[in-house]
Amino acid sequence: MNKHLLHSLLPLALLPLAACGQTPVSHNSAASAPAATKSATAASGNVDSKLAQTLTAKLEQTYQGQNLKVQSVRNTPIAGLYEVVVSGNQVVYVDGSANYMLVGDLIDVNTRQSLTDERSAELNKIDFSTLPLDMAIKEVRGNGKLKVAVFSDPDCPFCKRLEHEFAKMTDITIYNFMLPIASLHPDAQRKAELIWCQPDRTAAWTQWMRQGKVPPAAPACDNPVAETVSLGEQLGFNGTPTLVFPNGRSQSGYSPLPQLQQQIEANQ
Repeated sequence: MNKHLLHSLLPLALLPLAACGQTPVSHNSAASAPAATKSATAASGNVDSKLAQTLTAKLEQTYQGQNLKVQSVRNTPIAGLYEVVVSGNQVVYVDGSANYMLVGDLIDVNTRQSLTDERSAELNKIDFSTLPLDMAIKEVRGNGKLKVAVFSDPDCPFCKRLEHEFAKMTDITIYNFMLPIASLHPDAQRKAELIWCQPDRTAAWTQWMRQGKVPPAAPACDNPVAETVSLGEQLGFNGTPTLVFPNGRSQSGYSPLPQLQQQIEANQ
C-alpha cells in the first residue's frame, strides 16, 4: 500500500504514523460503535453512477502524474460532500464537481468518533488467520483466551510501555512480531535477532522489554526478523507499536489500561 501517495497532492495533508510514539488511533469495530455513529455510517452509501464517473474522471485526470486511481465513491452524512477512496486505501472528501478536496478526519461531533478512522479500518482489515504466527514471540498469560498480535521494536519506548500494560493482564495470548526501525534505533535489529536466538525467547523478550534485562550473548541462528520487518511494511505499518486484532482491525500506538483491555476485548 502506498501510504504517502497524497503527500505530493496536498502538502502535509496526510501524515505517516509517528514511529515509536504514535498517539493511539481507535480502529474499533462498528459493532462496538455508539448508536449515533452507526446511524451516520448508515447514511453513507454508493452515489449515482454518473456522478461517481464524473468525480473519478476529474480526480484521475488531475493527478495522472501521480498515477492516482479512484477505488470507490460514496455519500457522506453531509449533503454535497462525497467520500472517495483512492490508491492505497486512502480516504479523501470532495465536493460534487471535485474542484475542492478535503484530506483529514470527518468527525461525528455528537459521539466524538472519527468516521474516517472507521472507514479506513474497514478498508484495511487484515486477515488475522494469515499472519505467520510461527514468526512471532508468543506469550500466553492465564488461559490465553483473548488474542492480539503486536508489531514491536525492541528499542521503542512506547512499545516498552505497552509491554508493562500487558504484564498487568491475564487470560491473553500475545504474538509479538519484531519490527525494528533502523532509522530510529540503529541497534534494534541486533537486539531483535539476539532475543530470537535465546533458548527461551519469550522470557528474553519480556525481561528486556519490561525489566531492561539485556539478553546474554548467544550464537547467531536462523531468525525471521527480516521477514517480519518486510511483513510490517507490506501491511503498511510504519510506526510501533501497532496492534492487530482477530477481527482484522488494527491500531497504532500505546494505550494504557483499562482502555487497552477494552480495545482488545471489543475486537476479538
